[in-house]
Amino acid sequence: MTDILNGLVHLTSMLILPGLAYGSQLALGALGVTLIFGVLRFSSFAHAEGLSLGTALTILITLWLQGMGVSLGVLPTALLGMLLAMPLLALVFIGTDRALYRHFRRINARPEVFMIVSAGVMLIMNGVIRLVIGTDGRDFEDGERFIVTARGFRDWSGLAEPLVLKTSQMLTIGLAVLAMACLFRFLNRTRAGRSMRAYADNRNLALLSGVDPDRIVRLTWVLVAVLSVLAGVLFGLDKGYRPFVYQQLLLPMFAAAVVGGLGSPVGAVVGSMIVAFSELALTFAWKKALTYLLPAGLAPDGMMQLLSTEYKFAVSFLILVIVLLVRPAGLYGKAAR
Repeated sequence: MTDILNGLVHLTSMLILPGLAYGSQLALGALGVTLIFGVLRFSSFAHAEGLSLGTALTILITLWLQGMGVSLGVLPTALLGMLLAMPLLALVFIGTDRALYRHFRRINARPEVFMIVSAGVMLIMNGVIRLVIGTDGRDFEDGERFIVTARGFRDWSGLAEPLVLKTSQMLTIGLAVLAMACLFRFLNRTRAGRSMRAYADNRNLALLSGVDPDRIVRLTWVLVAVLSVLAGVLFGLDKGYRPFVYQQLLLPMFAAAVVGGLGSPVGAVVGSMIVAFSELALTFAWKKALTYLLPAGLAPDGMMQLLSTEYKFAVSFLILVIVLLVRPAGLYGKAAR
């Protein structure tokens, strides 16, 4: 029985909790992808850089707050910094839309044109981030790093395997659930949210019903900014801020949105969990867990790792290709209804 408990604790600490945290971060990012595609009708290549820019703004604000002696005690000061970074990023997104995207909407440009323009925006954002923050990583986490430590859990449980619970993991899961609940309630229960859904489903009919398209566009970018700052900061608190790492999040976020069905918020959340746990499970070394859970004679000799961690993002690409070949509409796309 002790071996089974050790195996379950090992899986919880090394796979389940990291998977839930990573899946929550992807879900917040994929919801932004879904809103842009569903309402504005294009896929933004600059979305990952938006997460990075939102995190960079939060870092600058957090350092300023820390310099003034502001602290949240056991919680990271970045939680306060990101509240101030959200409206700033929203202004950047709305300004970019007015300077670039609005012109192409007026001339009814094809979605491919928007994607090319977003690629240019991505390069500009990347250059600004490197100019302001630099190319090196930044550590902006303060407060208590762990809720449950390895030594504390061992002393309490008497088990050989430790359960480590990071503050950033619980913040990620808790804030992601709260943000998604608020977003779904906004989209389904408020007049503005229903207007956004109507505009996404049938633009011409929504315009005939008196929906203000400029207001819908601005509201969409505000929501995307909030989700981007949340996703970027929570990812940075959990794994550290590296500007170039955020570029690698673009593929998993798009894969999650496609798996769930582009334009479906629920699908974005479900797809994010599928992508996150697929990446971690295929690159996880199962030897220790199986040694605990299997009889002694069946314990594996090798690491039982299907893929090296270097190929983690290749899993997202593989999932994306399989879904596009088998079910292009995704799990919650129109074909699934």
